[in-house]
Amino acid sequence: MIKINQPAPQFTAVSAYQKGEFKKLSLSDFKGKWLILFFYPRDFTFVCPTEIKSFAEYEDTFKKLNADILAASTDSEWSHKAWFEKELPGVLYPILADTTQNMARDYDVLNENDGSANRGLFIIDPEQNIRYSLISEGSVGRSVGETLRVLQALQTGELCPADWKSGDATLGHA
Repeated sequence: MIKINQPAPQFTAVSAYQKGEFKKLSLSDFKGKWLILFFYPRDFTFVCPTEIKSFAEYEDTFKKLNADILAASTDSEWSHKAWFEKELPGVLYPILADTTQNMARDYDVLNENDGSANRGLFIIDPEQNIRYSLISEGSVGRSVGETLRVLQALQTGELCPADWKSGDATLGHA
């Protein structure tokens, strides 16, 4: 079970597709940076590309905050390659192929009925602890702007009120 302020579930040498290439990635590759890890249900669907494109549009903003983006689904790296080259060529961040479903299971997002991942979003800090978690079923896309707001709030190290935005006053130390 995912617990806030506890170590993120490890993954090692998971196949990924990125910018026309296949590679192996592990959680440890992101140590020292914030990581926005999100799971989506399936390639070649309707809601998923809207989220994937939105994260791509914000990628430079996340990078300026020392945060990388990493997506995952239970589809294969070959499915990712076919879909991204055809419909999502502007996406530069890596897409994990969790074909074993181990990651989806470890992050508590596996849909046992069909083997896909539910929508799961995790903000992992530079020490690789889970700092934020959001899981929902597949019919509603996430707000990438809200993910950015939460990352910025977490990075203040302070108490942030509802609807806080970067530049607003905080409530003091957490």
